[in-house]
Amino acid sequence: MNSLWTQQRIVVTGGAGFLDSHVVEALQARGCREVFAPRSKDCDLRDRHAIRRLFETTKPTLVIHLAAVVGGIGANREHPGKFFYENAIMGIELIEQARQCNIPKIVVAGTICAYPKFTPVPFKEDDLWNGFPEETNVPYGIAKKALLVQCQAYRQEYGLNAVFLLPVNLYGPRDNFSPASSHVIPAWIKKCVDARDAGAPAIECWGTGAATREFLYAEDAAAGIVLAAERYNKPEPINLGAGKEISIKALVELIVKLTNYRGEIRWDASKPDGQPRCCLDTTRAEREFGFRAGTPFEDGLRRTIAWYEQQCR
Repeated sequence: MNSLWTQQRIVVTGGAGFLDSHVVEALQARGCREVFAPRSKDCDLRDRHAIRRLFETTKPTLVIHLAAVVGGIGANREHPGKFFYENAIMGIELIEQARQCNIPKIVVAGTICAYPKFTPVPFKEDDLWNGFPEETNVPYGIAKKALLVQCQAYRQEYGLNAVFLLPVNLYGPRDNFSPASSHVIPAWIKKCVDARDAGAPAIECWGTGAATREFLYAEDAAAGIVLAAERYNKPEPINLGAGKEISIKALVELIVKLTNYRGEIRWDASKPDGQPRCCLDTTRAEREFGFRAGTPFEDGLRRTIAWYEQQCR
């Protein structure tokens, strides 16, 4: 138990969400007794007055902003306006109210969707501005990227200790398995388990399978966020990832194997692949605050599948 954490009063936005719940548990495990994780029905982060009331009531010494409107390629294409507005306005209002309330520190989670479409692999933080995001990610990626500018501007003008992190694609127990809004791993776990149980002869996958992605287990991501909150106080953004990529084709084949689905995989190349490649350079996180992902990918997948089989069926 670290005495630093026992003295903190912490607001974690999106506290009912996936990553957020793991962060709350990580903070509590470190001895933090006062963690406030408001649900959206209790505090509308699009409303500056609601945020102000939250801060005046909880009097936080630290804010960790994880709330976001997210989804896979389909959801991004269907709701570009919503994804831009809600992600931008929540962060902008939260950071502004943190400044007005003189909150000592705020940690803001961005997204690797903010990186340019053809970023050299592995993605280095210094390449963040060297191009435009992949088309399906533009509204979400730009909205989050704007928060980095705000964090750096507020640090420069007002002295706000605002830290900006770039977590890679997350997965793990408690993920969102809704077909309408889930990301690739939970979507494929659900698709394979449902097809297996129904005896479906085949399932369809978007794209060619050639694109690559990197994934970080949610408990590892939570550990990285807590380490950054404890040890990092600089304006430069920092990647949070595992530093390894896997093709979508190899990922799907692995999930098929781990869920014991016996049918055929049919690839629909008329659908978009999304970002061509994704793999982060994670050396800055290790150098600045000692973070290194510790969960082997297949182990994390097994745990995620087991949780889904037990909790969601």
